Formats: sequence, C-alpha cells, structure tokens
Amino acid sequence: MTAPSAPTEEGPGLTVWYDGGCPLCAREIALMRRLDPDQQVCFVDLETAQDTPLPRQVMLERFHVSTPDGATQSGAAAFAALWRSLPALRPLGRVAAWPPLLAALELFYRGFLRLRPRLQGLVRRWDDRRRSVEP
Repeated sequence: MTAPSAPTEEGPGLTVWYDGGCPLCAREIALMRRLDPDQQVCFVDLETAQDTPLPRQVMLERFHVSTPDGATQSGAAAFAALWRSLPALRPLGRVAAWPPLLAALELFYRGFLRLRPRLQGLVRRWDDRRRSVEP
C-alpha cells in the first residue's frame, strides 16, 4: 500500500478502503480518483490489501476510510470525510458532516446497502453486454 501524500483537511491523507470486485464501487472510486488530481487520498482495494484496520469481511460490508491517526469511519461519515478531502467536493463534505444531515445520509446509505447486490448484478450484466458487442 502506498502512503497518502500531502496534507488535506482530514490530515496528511485519508485512506479509502473499497471493494474492487464490486462494479459500482470500482466506478465510484474511478470518479473519486479523477477528482483527486494531486493524489491526496490513498485508495486501497480490499481484494489485494495485505493489512486492514478491521477484519476484511467487515470492511467489505460497508464503505470505510481511515485517517492518518488510525481512526476508521464507515458509511455516510466515511463518505463525508472523503468528500472533504477532495477540493471539488469539499463544500458537499462540510454540509454532509452536519449531524442531522449525516444521520439522514446514513439511513439512505443503509437502504442502498440492501439494494447493492441487485444493482451489482445489473451493472455486471450491462458490462457483459457492452463487452460482447465491442469489436
């Protein structure tokens, strides 16, 4: 794992732990990487990570980030922390950290997690179809 580089609002760098086997996650992380041109955030695929701050299965069940001091956040709080680390999304991350809104976002995220397996299947089928028609 490569260490995060320069300081951000979250400290010297946030580590994002993601499920590289999830087509939804892979798309989202690709977007976040594009929004991080200065590479302030370290993105770690849980499929290839050697060490994780929590058991791998726990980390695969929800979105997690780790701060440089070793604190780990998950769910909506982790998304808000990531957004605050990316200049283009920083205002959104600040608003999302407001406790009443963060609680609502967490409820929304939990609902999304129930739909995630079906959405993954749809995206995989979409990808398979696209690959089968490409020359």
